Amino acid sequence: MRALLASVALLLAGCVTVDIGGESPAYTQYVLSDAGPMPARRAAPVADSLLIQSDLGDPLADTPSIAYARRKGERALYQLATWTERPARRIAQLVQRRLDARGSFRAVAALGQPLHSDWLLAVAIDDIHHDIVTAPGSARLAVRASLFDRRNRTLVAQHEFSADVAAAEANSAAAAAAMNHAVAQVLDALVPWLEQAVEHARGG
Repeated sequence: MRALLASVALLLAGCVTVDIGGESPAYTQYVLSDAGPMPARRAAPVADSLLIQSDLGDPLADTPSIAYARRKGERALYQLATWTERPARRIAQLVQRRLDARGSFRAVAALGQPLHSDWLLAVAIDDIHHDIVTAPGSARLAVRASLFDRRNRTLVAQHEFSADVAAAEANSAAAAAAMNHAVAQVLDALVPWLEQAVEHARGG
């Protein structure tokens, strides 16, 4: 009987483990952020306005869960650590913040807000997880950007941006910190790509 109770206790203890590193359990929410500096402002915008929406991608990006992988092709979730909001929505907000700082457009808003625009950027997360196949692992992020001309409802350009940033430790705090730098690397590439795509579509 004692052996059975000991086994149950061990199972319960395993159910509340937060991190691979084994620190004491404490529920934590992390804000997915852009760790990079804001870009230099353009002399003039590439177009009047742009609408942004989060698109379908990795199902785990539609939840606040922070995923990790100990083996290729598998995913598990940190049990006592989450994002403050869905990464798919958050990425779209961070793209808008970069574009506003850059002055790429005179106005940028989320789809559904009262702004008319000929251009729509759909942003999807195809991969977001802490890869710890080899500890302490790395934060891996893949974002797919699709630019649409709303006047004729056509796809103008599409591209996938990815980043792989080493984590300092095999735990959720280090994973979140590394992911913020992965976000910065993705946005560093996405913003100039978008500007060039719009300019090309406008015959510039």
